[in-house]
Amino acid sequence: MLDVPKFHTDLFTASGWTSGGGGTFATLNPATGAPLAEIAAAGAEDVDAAVATATETLHGAWMAVPPSEKGALLYKLADLVERDIETVAMLESLDMGRPVGIGMVLVSNFIASLRYYAGWADKINGESIASYDYFGAATHTYTRREPVGVVAAIIPWNAPLMILGWKLAPALACGNTVIVKPAEDASLSILHLASLVEEAGFPPGTVQVLPGHGPVVGEALSLHPGVHKISFTGSTEVGRRVLRNSATNFKRTTLELGGKSPQIVFDDADLEAAILGLAMGVFFNQGETCAAGTRIFAHRAVYDAVVEGLKGAAEAQVVGDPFDEATTLGPLVNAAQRDRVLSYIEKGRADGATLVTGGAAPDRPGFFVQPTVFAGSNDMTIAREEIFGPVGTVIPFDDDAEVLAMANDNDYGLAATVWTRDLGRAHAASAALQAGAVGVNGWSPLGPQLPWGGVKASGIGRELGYEGILANTEAKTVTVVL
Repeated sequence: MLDVPKFHTDLFTASGWTSGGGGTFATLNPATGAPLAEIAAAGAEDVDAAVATATETLHGAWMAVPPSEKGALLYKLADLVERDIETVAMLESLDMGRPVGIGMVLVSNFIASLRYYAGWADKINGESIASYDYFGAATHTYTRREPVGVVAAIIPWNAPLMILGWKLAPALACGNTVIVKPAEDASLSILHLASLVEEAGFPPGTVQVLPGHGPVVGEALSLHPGVHKISFTGSTEVGRRVLRNSATNFKRTTLELGGKSPQIVFDDADLEAAILGLAMGVFFNQGETCAAGTRIFAHRAVYDAVVEGLKGAAEAQVVGDPFDEATTLGPLVNAAQRDRVLSYIEKGRADGATLVTGGAAPDRPGFFVQPTVFAGSNDMTIAREEIFGPVGTVIPFDDDAEVLAMANDNDYGLAATVWTRDLGRAHAASAALQAGAVGVNGWSPLGPQLPWGGVKASGIGRELGYEGILANTEAKTVTVVL
């Protein structure tokens, strides 16, 4: 029997653990459909209180912490998460259903982000600008990089801690205070992190966590005049609303939204490696990944081999209990998401796509969907819209120009993958693809050093790398007339 770790269910504020003004909400175990937790929901008044204390801490206790000590606190937090890595990975699996081993990998990415930005904390510098004439007088001009202010981070349910790390770590390293709004379906790991923030010794009010309903908490944060930046990861539809709301007081906004990422298999690709990578791009994290590479373009010379290879990879997936070591594909996060994915499978059939394998929900409790592969065309609904489930479509092409045009013929532009042995072709295709990140002979490489974000309907702005420092600071110009 699974030994479930204890977990927090209250708000985490400058006053510690408190009940919210929005009542409570229930979450389910997606592997069984059984009740999992009753979590306190923040109300609009909780948002107001959190912004007030975040503002006070920003200009008080947190500003007083020297940059090197900010870095030391981030290092300490990373060590505490590493100590509790099995607990937080287990909490994420309980919440959203992914196999716990995959959760360990994603939590490790969160730890890496904390350590990367801990190293930046005392290295955020301005510039000295060459002197110019000011009505005949010389000048000395320089810039300062200062914190943006109070940052609101709205987190999705598919990779809660990892994606929070992309927002939290650079914001804190730059001297901002942060209010976190976790997803309703995946709050437990972030609430455990809040307890580690408290244990690490961050000043109260530096990091606050407000679980609750998006239309209440997310809406209040995106409209609040005391929030200076909002960083949102989630659907394109909600991202548009966040952007409209943030425009009311011109707050900084970073949006990492949906995707329909192409994977292109040229005729000279290493097919064995490509099949493994294609399968990862479709089935990793149950396909609940914004960068999922579910539009698979295969050169006609290798098309049949790609279809058969991906079919074999799909049928080799072990669908089951997230806590069984043999499991490679767990349940989807909730019943609504399962039904949404199944509806897209039906759309694929209706559009005339050939079902290669899968295509149904297994007869078992929980919110499972079989790993599914279609053979189809680029104009089908399943090849154009984000499904957010383990469903891929293989599409043939004849030449480079044709496939690059098809790959770019989509509203999204988050990521892309190119499979080829030809280095010149790899660089040419990477330059032509309309995407924020391109992997060559590897699906969606991620690391805290690598800027991440999309173009078109996949969002605006970048997280990670030095871009994360620029996104969480304001440049102030100071000119001294000599």
